[in-house]
Order: sequence, then C-alpha cells, then structure tokens
Amino acid sequence: MVAFAANSLLCRLALGGGLIDAASFSTVRMVSGAAVLLMIVLPKWRSSGLPSIDWRAPAVLFIYMIFFSFAYLSLSTGTGALLLFGSVQLTMFVVALHRGAQLPPLSWVGLALAVFGLVFLLLPGITAPDPTGAVLMTVAGIAWGAYSLLGKRAACVLDATVVSFALAVPLMLIVSLVFRDDFYATRNGVFLAVASGAMASGIGYVIWYAALRGLAETSAATVQLSVPVIAAVGGVILLSEQITLRLLLASVVIIGGITVVLLQRTAGVPGQRVELNNELK
Repeated sequence: MVAFAANSLLCRLALGGGLIDAASFSTVRMVSGAAVLLMIVLPKWRSSGLPSIDWRAPAVLFIYMIFFSFAYLSLSTGTGALLLFGSVQLTMFVVALHRGAQLPPLSWVGLALAVFGLVFLLLPGITAPDPTGAVLMTVAGIAWGAYSLLGKRAACVLDATVVSFALAVPLMLIVSLVFRDDFYATRNGVFLAVASGAMASGIGYVIWYAALRGLAETSAATVQLSVPVIAAVGGVILLSEQITLRLLLASVVIIGGITVVLLQRTAGVPGQRVELNNELK
C-alpha cells in the first residue's frame, strides 16, 4: 500500500515541482516499469513460452497512467488519491452489479455514502479541487478499475501485468511525440519517474500479488482503504500540502461507505455473498 501511495507522491512531487512534463513522466514510468517486470519474468518465459495477450488491458493501463499524470498537474496528493481510489472501487462495484451480482440492503447505503462523498468533494467552492484535474483523475480511476477487473480474469496476473506494461509503451511514446512542444525534464524529474515506474509500480505490483496469496479477499480489499490516507499524510509531510476540512470529511464518508459494502460482503446471505465475491475477486 505504501508503494501504491508512493505513485501519487512521486508524481505530484515531480509535476508540482516542475521537474518534468506530464507526458514524459508517464512515458518514463511505463518504460521503467516494463523493464523491471520483464527482467523478473523473462527466465520463466524462456521455459514456458509467451503468455496470451488481451489487448484491452494495455489500452486501459495506458489510459490510467496518462490521465493520472495530467491530473496531478492541478490536484493535491491526498485529493488525487481519494478520487482515484473512490472511482476504482465504485467502478468495480458497478460492473459487478451490471453482471448480476446482488448486494445486501445495507451495502446500498454504503454505496450511496461513497457516491455522496465524491459529489461533496467535487462541489464548487473555495476548497473544491480543480475540475479538469478531478475529471482526469476520475477517468484514471475508471480505467484502473477496468484494468483490475481484466487482471482478475487472467490465468497469471503477473504475466498479464508485464504484457500490459510492455504493449502500452508504444502508446506512451506516441503521447510524448504529440506533446513534444511541452517537453521538459530535469535529472531529478526523470529519477522520480523511474522510481515510480520501477519501484512503486513494477516491484510494488510484484509484492502486492505475492501478498494476495496470504490474504482473504475481504482483507485484501479493506487494506486498500489505507492508500488515500498514506498518500495524504505523505503529501503533508513531504510536500507541505494542506488537508482541508472538505477533503477530511469526504475521505471519512467515501472510505466509510466502501467499508460498509466490504463488511456486508461477508455478512450477506450466502447466495448474494458468493455471487458478489465471484464478480469482484
């Protein structure tokens, strides 16, 4: 979870400090992540052969990374992480419902709270986040939710992740070419992008997938609630960002609502519980 939160911190530190442009940050992050992941799986692929390819996964991974970076041009670390996390979870729940999953009554209350928290965070006002950044991060969250759902259906999630990173690199290079007039990169900016791609994304994903083997599904979902909190605290300590009352209240409502849903997944009637778990696992 620290690695996931670090992506928000590293991106905001690089872009907020004007150390690198958003397109170049995304490209370096994707390339370095792909390089690290390829080094991890190449020995296995030499013996077992290349895995199958789902072309949808690289596409949504690309959308997530590019929208994520451009969103952090105007969002604080905590606000961006909360919008991302909330959008990811709501996307996965909506897809599960669309596929026929049923929720216990109290879970609907939790979903309503989470949606209300996001709306409250985005309402116009002095402390409202930048609307363009908020829309970009919401799209990034939807894309990451879609990527997560695709990954859950993969035979080997690690193999699927490596393939997605590698195939998304050309798309990132095209974006960098489109935004070549905005190109700007310092040594520190490139270093932060490499750290985000190689460490927080590449190695971070490997650690997370290893940890999943020892976690119950509900525990794995619940522990992700810590990501916006870690990111917000890191933003205050490392970037001197302010935690507004609106962000604090929205965080409590969004995280609280999603927690209610997660807890109900273990307390619902057996048929509902199994059906929903099958959609989200």
